[in-house]
Amino acid sequence: MNDKIRIGIAGYGNLGRGVEMALKRNPDMELVGVFTRRDPSSVNLLDATVPVHAMDEIAAFKESIDVLILCGGSKDDLPVQGPAMAKLFNTIDSFDTHAKIPEYFGAVDQAAKGSKRTAIISVGWDPGMFSLNRLYGEAALPEGETYTFWGKGVSQGHSDALRRVPGVVGAVQYTIPSEKAMDLVRSGSNPKLTTREKHTRECFVVLAEGADSKAVEQAIVTMPDYFSDYDTTVHFISAEELKRDHADMPHGGFVIRGGQTSKDCRQVIEYGLKLDSNPGFTSSVLVAYARAAYRMNRVGQTGAFTVFDVAPALLSSKSPEQLRKELL
Repeated sequence: MNDKIRIGIAGYGNLGRGVEMALKRNPDMELVGVFTRRDPSSVNLLDATVPVHAMDEIAAFKESIDVLILCGGSKDDLPVQGPAMAKLFNTIDSFDTHAKIPEYFGAVDQAAKGSKRTAIISVGWDPGMFSLNRLYGEAALPEGETYTFWGKGVSQGHSDALRRVPGVVGAVQYTIPSEKAMDLVRSGSNPKLTTREKHTRECFVVLAEGADSKAVEQAIVTMPDYFSDYDTTVHFISAEELKRDHADMPHGGFVIRGGQTSKDCRQVIEYGLKLDSNPGFTSSVLVAYARAAYRMNRVGQTGAFTVFDVAPALLSSKSPEQLRKELL
């Protein structure tokens, strides 16, 4: 009897490929299928023995997949796919439009509860691991300030949003933290910083033939939730330059909580990530939470959840006894 957790992947871009690679490092799971909106015969997986199916056939597989990992973009794909797939499968996604998470949670929760499925939303490193560290910092130091800095690195969500702008055929976006702002925060002085003072955004864009560069730039810098609150620079480059100079996807950042436990006692908590591959790391986090979703569903925990609701032990392939002995 095969007792591995059966995983499906919906969408096979950078994130989907990353999930396939991450599953190879988790022997208690197996990839049983990939679903795509492209022609399935055009999709080449790392493991050629895994079948690729058309996305519109996915409902036929609801009994043969334990957890479906959604690898679409947050701007247009997940708002539709999240609730739709939660009616059929236990799901994991990396929805990262922070301002719209409550609305998205509500839609997925309704769908998942109606089908007795388990859906963990907004999984990754931010939202995700960074969210947990913001919570831990506030809980341990209730009087203080929390700061999150991202980068320097490529944001998948923001890059995807760029590529959805009419007239754009290719793009990548770098988030750049202010060193001055980080130094102030690390001093424990708890400065008041605006969104614009903490980061800048730098975009490298390939225009479609005949597209109006001024109109495209205006659409980018005024885009709510993504660019309008930041100093944003747009560079127009060739497709060759994009492929040559911007193919890697590094990222990282810091969550810093500064607080006081007595009048003259400053405390600073800092959590940091340095990533060679943003989608590679995000995919690994998605896979860990897939294990948790499977376990939660088996004990009747249904509906939508976030990383705040998942016990850390559920992420690990190790037994509770091993965790207590090795990590506690």
